[in-house]
Amino acid sequence: MKSSTLFAILMLMILSCNDGHKKPDISHIKVQLSVKRFEKEFFAMDTVMLENSLLNLHERFPLFLGDYIHNILGIQSNDSTMLNGGIKKFIHDYKPIFDSTRNIDPAIEKEKDEIIESLRYVKFYFPTYQLPKEFITYIGPIDAIFTGPTGSHAEVITTDALCSGLQLHLGANSIFYTSAQGQQLYPTYISSRFTTEYISVNSIKNIVDDIFPSNNKANNFLEVLVDQGKRMYLLDLFMPDKSEEIKLGYTSAQLKGLKENEALIWNYFTENNLLYETDMLKIRPFISDGPYTSEFGEGSPGFISLYIGKQIVTKYMNNHPDTELDTLLGIAGTKILAGSKYKPR
Repeated sequence: MKSSTLFAILMLMILSCNDGHKKPDISHIKVQLSVKRFEKEFFAMDTVMLENSLLNLHERFPLFLGDYIHNILGIQSNDSTMLNGGIKKFIHDYKPIFDSTRNIDPAIEKEKDEIIESLRYVKFYFPTYQLPKEFITYIGPIDAIFTGPTGSHAEVITTDALCSGLQLHLGANSIFYTSAQGQQLYPTYISSRFTTEYISVNSIKNIVDDIFPSNNKANNFLEVLVDQGKRMYLLDLFMPDKSEEIKLGYTSAQLKGLKENEALIWNYFTENNLLYETDMLKIRPFISDGPYTSEFGEGSPGFISLYIGKQIVTKYMNNHPDTELDTLLGIAGTKILAGSKYKPR
């Protein structure tokens, strides 16, 4: 009886210390998110009567269609001949990729459900934030990838929608990525993330960046660490049940090695006086993507700053649990580090 009680207490302690914060009750929060499969309607257009087809498509996607043609496909001309020619060529060239997306339809539905769940957390923590009303899937050029503060992906956010580029979610073993041409664009360490389970994470990262826009004030390594750490901390709040590996973009082995060597990595930063380094060439290996971080060997992940920054911010919030999230986002890196008492062992 006593041993079972002790075990229960220990489990509660472990769970309460698991990620530094307890999941709130969001059962009362309702989110409406309609799913629109733009690529299905786009590739079903009658290219003989293209202008009429585009008018019909515009009725269904009045805001997205213009962004798609000009910003994603990159067709800048308004000349009807050039516009129609560019669209027809894209439909012809990308029909095989469109056909491949049929295999991931069930997974897209699952990701949509995860996005809705995450948006409920967003609304809990930021009740005045205007949530997107639509989730739009599309197919863009294979080399169309957008870079944000915590990674690059094919997900974008508009005024009222989250949009996912399925051309970069066909599965890590897709021929479109494993071919010689595909590997030139996206080496394995990048294309290994081209699975559907990254759709929801990338989409919610866009929400994080919308709530916390980048203002380029991170002018030294510590400020970059804390800036990225704040973003990853919010991502954890919004997606508490998503695996840490997917949120960070690391393999399980990389994450395990990073946790085991966290103290050594932090000592490297401090002993080499990197925390207040402003030379981006010196700190870029730690704050950007790559197959590994050269200073720490092949078993390490790239973008090591995402994990270290998140640890610092989480420690700060554990020590200052009454800090409002809006306040946290405005606190300078030096104050965050001092208040975190971060010193991994």
